[in-house]
Amino acid sequence: MVDVVTKACRELCRKFPHHPARSIARKLVEKTNGAITLEAARSRVRFQFGQIGAAKRFRPGVACKRAARAPGQGIDLPPTLAEPWVVHDFGVVGVVGVISDLHVPYHSEIAVKAAVELMQDREIAGLLINGDFCDFYAISRFDKDPAKRDFKGELSAIREVLGSLRAAFPEIPIVLKAGNHEDRWNAWLWQHAPEISDMPEMGLDRWLHLDKHNITLVEDKRIVMLGQLPVLHGHEKGKGISSPVNQARGAFLRLNHTVLEGHGHRTSGHCEPDMFGREVFCWSTGCLCELHPAYAPINKMNHGFALVDVQADGEFDVTNLRITAEGKVRQS
Repeated sequence: MVDVVTKACRELCRKFPHHPARSIARKLVEKTNGAITLEAARSRVRFQFGQIGAAKRFRPGVACKRAARAPGQGIDLPPTLAEPWVVHDFGVVGVVGVISDLHVPYHSEIAVKAAVELMQDREIAGLLINGDFCDFYAISRFDKDPAKRDFKGELSAIREVLGSLRAAFPEIPIVLKAGNHEDRWNAWLWQHAPEISDMPEMGLDRWLHLDKHNITLVEDKRIVMLGQLPVLHGHEKGKGISSPVNQARGAFLRLNHTVLEGHGHRTSGHCEPDMFGREVFCWSTGCLCELHPAYAPINKMNHGFALVDVQADGEFDVTNLRITAEGKVRQS
């Protein structure tokens, strides 16, 4: 007799024959209310597709069975384990506020309030929190002051600020894109609790209570698209080409494509036309955290955020804003 999990797995494989195994596995975990771990679910999905097991061929009855090929036509390859890298479409027309690098609980109260008040005045249609909303100091891999290791306190402050943002913008969609500091959560789990790291209950969205505030989490270094504008946190590019003078120019040199990013805690812009006069424009936004952290008390950081006016055809206008020490918002 086929058990409930296997039956659910077969149904999902038939329904989503071309989806990545991990995506189907996540659906299986949700459908079975966590009765199976993500890794175990992924193994079951791969077995249904014939990617593991003695036969290693697509099993009968699965909708994505391989088409037969004449001898000598092409080459036979094992199924790839690579999963497609897809963008997240924010899907909002209108003005979208883009804030990043609050590093709660090391946020700047003056800067956050100034940004929120201006976005309320502009009646934004959506809010993108572009990475490093959390600091996660207590679980970082760097040296830590034992007196400041209070993960429960950090988590409580993060949840409180998320609640305040939702209260300030009760009706609009809010997306939280994970930055390198949010990535510390999975890194800590994989190192200290690998056996339970793939359980749905251990997901960052669960720990931040994002469902309570109807906030969408975007992980896996995925790009968020505001119309035709790609938005990165900034850590996705990896290490390499950069510019100590102008962060936006560093993004241009690395990507050669229009982009808006945070991560560097500096407001900057850079534009270069091609031979036909088509412009590639890159922006970096300032931060909303303290400007003199213990790890770098002397720096070139500044407070800031951006507004992106997205048109119905995907065209966009970016207004890159700075915030003064007195909490005044200024256009760059």
